[in-house]
Amino acid sequence: MKSDNRYLGALMIAPFILFVFVGGLSLEIFTFALSVLGLYEFYKALKEQKFNPIGLIGYVLLVAYYLFNHNFQTLMHLIILGTFLLLIIPVINLKHTFIDVALTILGFIYVGIFFSFIYLVNIKDGGMFYVWLIFIGSWMADTTAYYAGRRFGKTKLCPKVSPKKTVEGLIGGLLGATIFCGFFGMFVRCYIVQVPLYHFFIIGALCGGFSTFGDLVASSIKRYVGIKDYSNLIPGHGGILDRFDSILFSAAVVFYYLTFILGIK
Repeated sequence: MKSDNRYLGALMIAPFILFVFVGGLSLEIFTFALSVLGLYEFYKALKEQKFNPIGLIGYVLLVAYYLFNHNFQTLMHLIILGTFLLLIIPVINLKHTFIDVALTILGFIYVGIFFSFIYLVNIKDGGMFYVWLIFIGSWMADTTAYYAGRRFGKTKLCPKVSPKKTVEGLIGGLLGATIFCGFFGMFVRCYIVQVPLYHFFIIGALCGGFSTFGDLVASSIKRYVGIKDYSNLIPGHGGILDRFDSILFSAAVVFYYLTFILGIK
C-alpha cells in the first residue's frame, strides 16, 4: 500500500512539469500556489512546538511580492515594513512574541522567496532552458546520492539530523548532478551559445551540494518540531516542503549564479 501511495504521489507531481514547459504566467501562478501551500505547512509545523507565527502578515507579504512582479527593491521594503509592523503586534497582543515575528519573516523568505526563484530563472534570457538546471541538479543529486549511499555509504553525514545520509552519498550526489547538468549543457548549447559549457558542470556541482543542504534544513526543522512530514498532501511523499525542499535551494543557486556570475538578466 505504501508503494502504491508513492506511485499515486508521483502521478500527482508529474503534471507540475507541464507548468515548467509552458513557463510564463502559468509557471508564475504555479510557483505562487506552491509558495502559499508551503508557507501554510511551515507555519503549521512551527505550532507543534507552541510557536505562534503571524500567518496573515506572512501571506500578505507573499501576495504583495508577487503583485509587484518579484521586484527585489520592493522586496527589501516589504521585509522592512513587514518587520516594522510585526514587531508592534507582540506589544498589543501578548500571545505573540518577538520569536513569532522572526519566524513569520523567515517563513516568507525561506518558502515564498525561494520558490519564486523558479519563475525568476524562467523569465531570464534563455530561461526556458536554464530553469531545468534547478530540477536536474536537485533530482539527479537526490537519485545518485541514494544509490551511492546504498552501495558505498559508511560514513554518516549528519546523523542527528538525517541518520540515513552519508558522506559517500553526498559525493555520489555531487557527481551525479554535475554530470547530468553538464550533459544537459551539451544538449542546449546550440540554443544558448553565449554560455561556456563548463558553467553547466559548475552549476550542477553547486546544485548537488546545496540541494542536499536544502533537504537537511527541512529535516532539521521537522526533527525540532517533532513531525515526520509537513503534510499528507502528496501520497507517499508528504507535503510540498517534503517534496520540494532540495529544489528550494537549487533554485536559489541557479538564480544567483546566472545573475551574478554569468550576468544574465
